Amino acid sequence: MDIANYIDHTNLKADAKEADIKRYCDEAKQYHFHSICVNSCWAKFVSKELEGTGITTCCVVGFPLGAMVTDAKAYEAKAAVRDGAGEVDMVINVGWLRDGKYDAVREDIKAVVEAAKPAIVKVIIECCLLTDEEKVKACELSEEAGAAFVKTSTGFSTGGATVADVKLMKKTVGDRLKVKASGGIHTPEEARALIEAGADRLGVSAGTKVL
Repeated sequence: MDIANYIDHTNLKADAKEADIKRYCDEAKQYHFHSICVNSCWAKFVSKELEGTGITTCCVVGFPLGAMVTDAKAYEAKAAVRDGAGEVDMVINVGWLRDGKYDAVREDIKAVVEAAKPAIVKVIIECCLLTDEEKVKACELSEEAGAAFVKTSTGFSTGGATVADVKLMKKTVGDRLKVKASGGIHTPEEARALIEAGADRLGVSAGTKVL
């Protein structure tokens, strides 16, 4: 199993400096990670660093809370893609989902999906804040809105990826969408367990340590 190709090498720290992001890019090139995942202000820098490598630039949108107006999420997605992002990881509006405002959640995701084209969108549902029923509904809404992936976590809330959540998400979306596990992945054993549970991608800040 080539774990490296599953990894979105991730640095979303508020205090990350250009030298930190450059180091992540260098590590991605050395270890052949799938992508670098960064905040959208770094999209232009990262895409230039990765030019010609085949490694994708991934940006988060509406991160980490998801509680911004839809137009702002869509604009951030469009700007990130303009600056070189090939993938966009957006956070759903968790409060709307828990309130049962499903049409609003679907339209929120759909707006980002449309704005991000031709880039693909991964929808962060923040499993640690949801019941199993809400996780299933979030996956279904993501599929209806045209997303390519559902993703477990931001890594900035009360918990990260679990095998149980990945299995539930994979069972819900089948082969129609892919699943990204993110948050709290520190060892090769944890990475393998999540892949075996159905994860197609791993969001990892300690990518080199996992390898």
